[in-house]
Amino acid sequence: MEKILDLHIHSRYSRACSRDLELPKIATMCLKKGIDIVATGDFTHPKWFEHIQKELQEVSDSGLFELKNEKNPTRFILGTEISCIYRDKEKCRRVHLLIFAPSFEAVEKINADFDNLGFNRKADGRPIIGLSAKKLLELILRADKRCFMVPAHAWTPWFAIFGSKSGYDSIKECFEELTPHITAIETGLSSDVVMNRRLCALDNIVLISNSDAHSLDKLGREANVFNFESEKEITYDNIVNILKTGDKKKFLYTIEFYPEEGKYQYDGHATCGVCLSPKQSKKEKNICPKCKKPLVIGVEHRVDDLADREAADIPWEKFIPYKYIVPLAEILSQILEVGPKSKKVVVEYEHLLQNIGSEFYILLKAGEQEIKKYTHYPELWLAINNMRTGRVGLQPGYDGVFGKIGLIGEKDVRKPIQEQLI
Repeated sequence: MEKILDLHIHSRYSRACSRDLELPKIATMCLKKGIDIVATGDFTHPKWFEHIQKELQEVSDSGLFELKNEKNPTRFILGTEISCIYRDKEKCRRVHLLIFAPSFEAVEKINADFDNLGFNRKADGRPIIGLSAKKLLELILRADKRCFMVPAHAWTPWFAIFGSKSGYDSIKECFEELTPHITAIETGLSSDVVMNRRLCALDNIVLISNSDAHSLDKLGREANVFNFESEKEITYDNIVNILKTGDKKKFLYTIEFYPEEGKYQYDGHATCGVCLSPKQSKKEKNICPKCKKPLVIGVEHRVDDLADREAADIPWEKFIPYKYIVPLAEILSQILEVGPKSKKVVVEYEHLLQNIGSEFYILLKAGEQEIKKYTHYPELWLAINNMRTGRVGLQPGYDGVFGKIGLIGEKDVRKPIQEQLI
């Protein structure tokens, strides 16, 4: 049985996050989206962890949790994101890390260690701590050897293991002798599987994709599709084992943003309105042609710097496949030429879900006749089919500015390289 997992979200206690991010509302939105298993997010925050303990109960010693007082099939995995800012090898490092824990007891030990070290858990759902990535890994493994760590949005310029502003050039440089514990990384919105697979050093690393949602509507904008043989197999330990082994029979594919839509795909300066490809930036010696200050180097440029093979040389048969999506509200927004939160979009979105199924079903599996039967807008099937086959218009994001993906009208052909493998 296929299950869709979103393993990186936030709570109402993280900065710049919606106050609607509470567990019952998250579970309800997961039903709409088609998400089966979702991270709790932010378990180091005192008030959020109280909320987790109040609202959730473990499902049959599985290490996964469900709502106590509502009949909702959504399962939760205990997870959080930590911001580590520290000096290492004569440089300031800023690395965001995902942590997963198998039990409330493990979380309590982690939180107690944070308190003993003087970290302020109340300040933010995603706390900033002065501990190295390696030291944090040691801490969570002391709390429970079943805890698991994944570098978050691995290529984001400012806060990532490979970030151009404060990251490392390899996983080993960051984690040293503990490197074998890092078996997976999160691609992030501005990079995709193709970009990551250009690095031979990541051949044995599992790539996962998650939403990093700061509001309910952003849940599932990236996700992972796992295969379980039975309900009994859906456990914390089995999820972690899939993330350790990359078993292609268990990990079917990732669901990806088109990376051009991410905020850091190209280089540029938002204040100057300058967006440049890596090739253009290198011609400018990475200096903004308007203000003459250094450009913010984006993900594609950083990948180019570290990559040791071209996309055409990637041995795809070794790796987990992927599919691209554009969120349904964004598709409807393009068709109706109104904002994605406008009444017209919301009404059609709810109508489609009520008559066809979850958002992921509509985006990934619903057929032409099924969609045309229920939509009020005949362009919807054209847009969804273009999304699935990679016939899209591309306007890359840069320096914190989201890019745009066009599904109606003039298009580039960006057919997913692995489409035939899925």
